[in-house]
Amino acid sequence: MDLMKLLTEQLGNEEILSKLGGKAGIAPEQAKQVAMMGLPSLVKAMDKNASTKDGAAALAKALEQHKDDDVDDLSGYFDKVDTEDGAKILQHILSGKDTSFKNNLASKTGLESNQVSGVLTQLAPMLLGMMGKEKAKRGAGSDDIAGLLGDMMGQGKGGGLMDLAEGLLDSDKDGSIVDDVGKLLGGFFKKK
Repeated sequence: MDLMKLLTEQLGNEEILSKLGGKAGIAPEQAKQVAMMGLPSLVKAMDKNASTKDGAAALAKALEQHKDDDVDDLSGYFDKVDTEDGAKILQHILSGKDTSFKNNLASKTGLESNQVSGVLTQLAPMLLGMMGKEKAKRGAGSDDIAGLLGDMMGQGKGGGLMDLAEGLLDSDKDGSIVDDVGKLLGGFFKKK
């Protein structure tokens, strides 16, 4: 999927990571760590929300609103990203549990919650912009949202967000991130 290639290439770019981290007051490598852990979690939360007809319709509407966001050049995008919109997006995606999610991610990364929030409020609108473009490209409707999210997570295809995060998250190098971040993701989703 072009979206995954774009994410992989762009989030490996030092200039982009510097901008992402600079706005949050952290180093580029720390921004990358938050991105690698946060993005799969956000996609997983969207997938859970889209499992209902109303949730899929709400996400489809949000993607429609962000389809024209200029996310092809993330360096330029992060210069003007609307973090207030990002905070609202996080509240919707995480069903109001954004504070506990940020705190959990902060404890996993060794950062402060406000630093994690500084990165996530930039990534959330970027993610919707990229997904909105992909949705428009595919001509997907609200019934197709689950497939779009499944492709992003790499279910059965490889190359998805979960694969992107695996190298960072698989701290014991056993080929599975479940034991490494299961508490982060599992704890968050059990609260729903």
